[in-house]
Amino acid sequence: MFTEKDIQQINNYGLTVEKVNSQIQTIKSGMTYSHLIEPAGIGNGILRVQTKFEYYLNEFDSKRNNLSIVKFVPASGAASRMFKFLFQFLNEFDPNKESIEDYTKKNKEISVFVNGLEKLPFYDIVRNKAMEETPNFDHLSLGEQCVLFVKAMLDASQLNYSFYPKGLLPFHKYKTHFSTAFKEHLLEATLCASSNNKANLHFTVSEAHTEMFNNELESIKGDLEKETNTTFNVSFSYQSKSTDTIAITANDELYRNADGSLLFRPSGHGALIENLNTLDYDLIFIKNIDNIVVFEQNKSLSDYKKLVAGVLLKIQEQAFKYMHKFDEDEILEDEIYNIELFVINRLNVDLGEAYKELSPEEKIGYLRDKLNKPIRVCGMVKNEGEPGGGPFWVKDENGNLSLEIIEFAQIDFDNSEQKDIANSATHFNPTDLVCGVRDYKGNKFNLTDFVDPKAAFITMKSQGGVDIKAYELPGLWNGSMAHWNSIFVEIPVSTFNPVKTVNDLLKPAHQV
Repeated sequence: MFTEKDIQQINNYGLTVEKVNSQIQTIKSGMTYSHLIEPAGIGNGILRVQTKFEYYLNEFDSKRNNLSIVKFVPASGAASRMFKFLFQFLNEFDPNKESIEDYTKKNKEISVFVNGLEKLPFYDIVRNKAMEETPNFDHLSLGEQCVLFVKAMLDASQLNYSFYPKGLLPFHKYKTHFSTAFKEHLLEATLCASSNNKANLHFTVSEAHTEMFNNELESIKGDLEKETNTTFNVSFSYQSKSTDTIAITANDELYRNADGSLLFRPSGHGALIENLNTLDYDLIFIKNIDNIVVFEQNKSLSDYKKLVAGVLLKIQEQAFKYMHKFDEDEILEDEIYNIELFVINRLNVDLGEAYKELSPEEKIGYLRDKLNKPIRVCGMVKNEGEPGGGPFWVKDENGNLSLEIIEFAQIDFDNSEQKDIANSATHFNPTDLVCGVRDYKGNKFNLTDFVDPKAAFITMKSQGGVDIKAYELPGLWNGSMAHWNSIFVEIPVSTFNPVKTVNDLLKPAHQV
């Protein structure tokens, strides 16, 4: 039962009462879990193309200057999670009651942090700040110094790093300068996502951080363009408020804030399909902001992005040829057979038993429909215990099989069979993909037509001490791309170097 004030609030979000009611019904009915059939593996949904490495690299390099290319980087995350264990350290550790040596024995994360302190890219910045705040810093015990160091990093009145977006923290320390993840992404674009000495990049950011990103761009752009002989076209967008979703209590009642207003929450990275849909390019590279290495290492690792793009261009070229053939020629039966093999073996489409009963005309219509979709080629790395989703064969409610990237939140781990399938996965998704979003006539697909709305997430959260149920849109590379043509290619685990905690910056991939 919405009040007039509620309806006004709903309209202000760019939503409708019908849409909000639909969200509430979805939350009440609960999540639809994915039905896993088996993990994708080498030769069963994942290509191993290492022997054709140079071939696919050349495929991309020979065509890149005839293509419009953009790199799409979700970058709205605040860095606060990176420092979670350090906030805990400030709450727990008292240097007057315990030595830092004793504390680190029972806390591995702090031990790694303290022992690697001087290798942090921002070590000198933070230490200088701590000394500025506490002139006798050098004369204090190591435990006291550690507390003051962490406070200098995190306190709102000091460096306030936990407020920063992850993309604007100093990530790498070079001989003459520091580099943010944002700057490293611009450099990476010159290696693998540029054409005709022009690099287009689009970052989705939080509105609160836009000015910071613009300031960083302004300070680095001129020098970078001279250094790399590349013109950078960088744009930003926010997650639209109209993609926010309503939250309800655990008892299925409307949750109201202290002022009586309804609670709307950001709906997860699936909302970014709207941002992605506004980009009008031939190829879109997608990669997370924190998965970026120092430039010298990136010179070889970025070849794997070109490899993935080369695979996409080759498969897309063949799909387009078949679509033109459907338009222009009388298709012979053996040609239909060849197209069937391509759809099954290259696009990973299960035609199903009912397909065999179709007439030749119906088969052509069905194959056209399967070919005429956006294509994504996703790098997959061997599973070495990293958390996150992976590639699986799944069955929908109509019994159709498809190849998908499934997050753990989409899997019913109370079902022992599904749990066993999930645990037997050999690869996982590092979010390193290239997308072809035009059809064979050069028109851009409307990407929102290919979302599976049933792949939404229902999550339990706490708000003001009350348990609430929240609705998240199907993840960007999960349900939001469920009805794309998906090709998975094995790439080395060395390409995956995310920074989930500040300690990850101590790893070799982030050290110059």
